[in-house]
Amino acid sequence: MKIKVIIEKGEDGYFVAHCPALKSCWTQGRTEEEILKNIREAIELYLEPDEELVEDENHKIYEVAV
Repeated sequence: MKIKVIIEKGEDGYFVAHCPALKSCWTQGRTEEEILKNIREAIELYLEPDEELVEDENHKIYEVAV
């Protein structure tokens, strides 16, 4: 899966990154290398299934490649 990420340099010198396709998926870092690592982690956490939705007879969790 490929997701577009916007990276900006803030007034404080930190980089800020967000994914327009994923509401509220933001992070920051001191370097471009750090911000790319942080946003990758933020995307993985954002897309992780809700722990309260446990697979049982009424629910199944599938993984779909896009």
